[in-house]
Amino acid sequence: MTMTTEHPAPSWEALVNAALLGTERRRPPVARPGREPAAALLDSAAISTVRRRAGLRPAAAGVRPSPAPEDTRPPLPAAARRRLASLLADRTAGSRSGGGRRGTAPDLTELLPQWLTTANRRGYRAPEALLPALLDAARSRTDLRQEALVLGGPRALWLARLNPDWKFALRGTAAGPVPGRRSGPRRPGDHGFDDNLSEGDRSIGSGTEAPTEQVWQEGLFTERVALLTTLRRHDPAAALALLGSTWARERAEDRLMFTDSLRTGLSADDEPFLEQALADRSRNVRATAAELLSALPGSALSARMAERAAVRLSLDRDGGTPKVTVDPPRSCDAGMQRDGVTPKPPAGCGERAWWLGQLVESAPLSCWQERFGGLTPAEIVALPVTEDWQADLHAAWCRAAVRQRDRAWSRALLGAPGATTGPTTATASLGERAKLLAALEPYERAAWVAEFIAAHGLSEAFQLLGVCAVPWAAPLGRAVVDALDIARDAGSYPWSFSGVMGLAERCLDPDHADRLELLTATPDETESASPGAGGYWSEAFQRLVSTLRLRAAMHRELEDDPADPADHVGPRRARES
Repeated sequence: MTMTTEHPAPSWEALVNAALLGTERRRPPVARPGREPAAALLDSAAISTVRRRAGLRPAAAGVRPSPAPEDTRPPLPAAARRRLASLLADRTAGSRSGGGRRGTAPDLTELLPQWLTTANRRGYRAPEALLPALLDAARSRTDLRQEALVLGGPRALWLARLNPDWKFALRGTAAGPVPGRRSGPRRPGDHGFDDNLSEGDRSIGSGTEAPTEQVWQEGLFTERVALLTTLRRHDPAAALALLGSTWARERAEDRLMFTDSLRTGLSADDEPFLEQALADRSRNVRATAAELLSALPGSALSARMAERAAVRLSLDRDGGTPKVTVDPPRSCDAGMQRDGVTPKPPAGCGERAWWLGQLVESAPLSCWQERFGGLTPAEIVALPVTEDWQADLHAAWCRAAVRQRDRAWSRALLGAPGATTGPTTATASLGERAKLLAALEPYERAAWVAEFIAAHGLSEAFQLLGVCAVPWAAPLGRAVVDALDIARDAGSYPWSFSGVMGLAERCLDPDHADRLELLTATPDETESASPGAGGYWSEAFQRLVSTLRLRAAMHRELEDDPADPADHVGPRRARES
């Protein structure tokens, strides 16, 4: 069909301008007999649109990407696959919700990290159709990235090559192992997607990974840090050699970050490099190197610090009751500064106390048992300290116990959970206690926090609950439920417990759901109760119960056999074989 017109077609810009201003304010560049000006403008725009599309020249074809590598892990069971789709679909809606959650429905966005961890522990792979949504979720939430990339496997990395929005997934992949893969011992029956993959299968995009040396020499700073950290998890010696090859020409701020990455896989093999870093031009680099060396009890720096610190403390047995006497340093010499002692104290701290604290926290804790005649850590902590030096001394011992992850000293410094402030003022800080708890075994940690809650309630326990293993051990779970029940019956201000309630939803063992069902009824409000407290408590406990039951269902779904058992051996069957 041939289209004719008496006037040349108006330009697209003229049509747009007329539409923006309105036909009442500007006469359209076209007029059609029998048509209103607005209708004539739309007709002309439609014709112009067809003309522009028909005249578009096709672009040159791009290079077709190589096929995605195979992922031989078993697929998710059908119910678990539907659950993942639901969790990912709820992610956007959940992110728009404000604070102060109300309602009885579980918060699915908070359950996604736990679901990913469980699915990875069982060795499943993500459905291909959900990989884009999974990568989007990991992009917006950094706490999901490690587990999301493990579940996504090599195909998620292949897909990330094709979308710049997902470039975060490619950082640190040049070291060979897949980024985010869990380090440490594997559980019997666990499957990892790279266990059955060749080097070619691990590649993405063009079919090969960029060589480690190339990324280290040419990559962005964040990519280099991620590469070094990833390599440290699997081959610490190779990572150290890589760092040493360019150390002399790195910027001070880069050297600091690279030195800090040596925390991963730290061992005595790193001591020669860190000893050289003690002479670095940057004060921050020197301080970080000294801190890492002091975490190695057998290092030469630890021995030097032990020698310096030992002469500052002594056990005075005169007068019947033994006590610790303190003679803090009177100066900060060049040797101390080289070993990481900062000469200038922060505001509010005296010089001698500042120097003493740095010496004590950098000395191996074992030296004090030798210094004090074989006393145990608990006996040493219980000793009185002269001249009001106890707070400074015990605070330094706390930092040393955290740095060296010494359980005996951590246990001694924590003291009895029921004590008002612990055996020392140094452990009155809940933050300090939380750090000390992290050095204990998970069950002992949970038992200590359970006793703390029984003695002090939940108002001070939030920070301590955050360091306990999930799901909470039985004693801790019972202590939390009992404390919530007491707070409910007392008509306590319910919103002050919202943080603990949120933790309980994610961390309580689902077996507590039946017991908690009894607390979902709205209690009678007393005169001293906060207005509306009863309804809030009922709503919060209903949400807690529904969340626990949902978590139990999620675990059951992940235990089912995959949808296609003929093609894949599921985790359960693999464990039985």
